[in-house]
Amino acid sequence: MKNSRKSCKANRISRLYLVGFLFVALTALTGLALGSSMLSHTELMGAFTSPESVAGRILLYVRLPRVAACLICGGALAVSGGVIQNVLANKLASPGIIGVNSGAGLAVTLCAAMGIYGGWILSLSSFAGAFLAVLIISLGAKRWGASRGTLILMGVAMNSFLGGISDAVITLDTDAGLMSNDFKVGDFSAVTYNKLIPALIITAVTLILLLTLSNELDLLTLGEENARGLGLNTGMMRILFLLTAALLAGCAVSIAGLLSFVGLIVPHVIRKLGGSASRHLIPLCALFGGGFVCLCDTVARTAFSPYEIPVGIIMAFIGAPFFIFILVRRSKDA
Repeated sequence: MKNSRKSCKANRISRLYLVGFLFVALTALTGLALGSSMLSHTELMGAFTSPESVAGRILLYVRLPRVAACLICGGALAVSGGVIQNVLANKLASPGIIGVNSGAGLAVTLCAAMGIYGGWILSLSSFAGAFLAVLIISLGAKRWGASRGTLILMGVAMNSFLGGISDAVITLDTDAGLMSNDFKVGDFSAVTYNKLIPALIITAVTLILLLTLSNELDLLTLGEENARGLGLNTGMMRILFLLTAALLAGCAVSIAGLLSFVGLIVPHVIRKLGGSASRHLIPLCALFGGGFVCLCDTVARTAFSPYEIPVGIIMAFIGAPFFIFILVRRSKDA
């Protein structure tokens, strides 16, 4: 009976991986083809061989970096949300809800005020802002014994506080305010390779590190006492996992701004479909998170053509009802 259950679960996980890869491939190809100027399959293939053609310039300098940014940001935010939820033992926690994105956003705003709009300094600064925010929330929850509901309220307060500082900087510095509207909602229209390459490298290295530490992350979800009893240095591992989550969220914010709900929706769905084992949760979140953001961005670019709306608006329409649904369901279960 046990072997049958294990085999059934293994088959379900395999199907999820297959669906995930197909989802990413289809959304990426759709994102490359659709836009203000539709590219046929023939034009897409010819664009790689003739980069100086009109189709080649559209593909290489507009569509390709944008689709790559969607995949990177979606995967990074989804994995970051899954890690934060495991570390804080709260399935409602996500980078956009508990202030992590706002911390990264404040750092990016300060960089813009200093004339830094891309490169390694921007990515590392956004990581530092995200890490400080998540560290404050984590230490505060542990020190004051905050409940899961209180943790979310602390995150809401952190979002407001950090957002207020960002607004003050933008008000005092008009140069920083040039990027404020799209940045606050979340948008990929200003993606450049200068922003993309550092974030890609940091995200790839962080994901590999998380995959090697998946067993430790599973132990941490058992509770601090149980994990310590099994020989895990819970204090050090908690800080390490929060560092990785902040790195991922910071990289995403440095590219696209404050995208909401990706880190909440995708990990929640993956746990329902494939279980909570981190060795599968992390790669599946990366796949489905990237595909989800890429799909939302394609809808944002084409639904109201020739007008384009920020992708964060589409995500808010999907994420806000989902968040309310989870809250209502949890309150009924309680």
